[in-house]
Amino acid sequence: MGRLACAAAAMVALVLPFCAVGSSCAAESDGERLPGELFRDCAECPELVIVPGGEFDMGSNAKPTEQPVHHVSIGKNFAVSRREVTFAEWDQCVALSGCKFSPPDQGWGRGDRPVTNVSWDDAEQFAAWLSKTTGKTYRLPTEAEWEYAARGGSTTPYWWGKDVGTGHAQCADCGGSQSDGTAPVGSFLPNAFGLYDTAGNAAEWVQDCWNPTYRGAPNDGSAWTSGDCSLRVLRGGSFADKAVAVRSSARFRYDEDVRYYANGFRVARDLD
Repeated sequence: MGRLACAAAAMVALVLPFCAVGSSCAAESDGERLPGELFRDCAECPELVIVPGGEFDMGSNAKPTEQPVHHVSIGKNFAVSRREVTFAEWDQCVALSGCKFSPPDQGWGRGDRPVTNVSWDDAEQFAAWLSKTTGKTYRLPTEAEWEYAARGGSTTPYWWGKDVGTGHAQCADCGGSQSDGTAPVGSFLPNAFGLYDTAGNAAEWVQDCWNPTYRGAPNDGSAWTSGDCSLRVLRGGSFADKAVAVRSSARFRYDEDVRYYANGFRVARDLD
């Protein structure tokens, strides 16, 4: 069993007796927070979960852009939002003048739907607003953090197994719902680390600049800040994609300043 799988097992064995599922455990400081613990830095802030540090093999042999498979070590715990950032959370940012752009919702509704039609630059603005509001360091996840958290200890193409099956995610052939658009966040079961919608729904921006392969990629979980930085990486696939695009290793790119109706994001936060 690899360290990633061990980390997931440890969360189940050690954390759940202390942190009831669906609740937050009180902690006086970040240093006291346990893997699997849920918390918010403010009433309107995204709900975060502590992801344990660990090791995993990143990428796959399925496509050239996912190669070479390389071993990554993430040396410390970090926090990430359990759900994709919602329209309700984004609209709060706009109302408080932290975000400048009010994206359209394609007629699917706002509220607890994942915010889409936002660029990488927009997502960075949201994270900066959260940082200013809370005094904590919010940011986009690195690509390595994203895949590590999305896998939730798994080594299979999807976090739930080898095959896409039905009813696990919102994508074009995932059997998620009859909707042609996004689903409310958290409509499907979370993975072992407690994250929802890492497969499908909205494609998610991460920090990294685009590189067409992993040759020369960092192996410590940090963001890859060289390459074509006018393009940024998207992970997870979207409601509009086929199942192959929502695999845990699948990766794409888009212009950092372009808004697209299938692209959204989740946030990460450094722990003090």
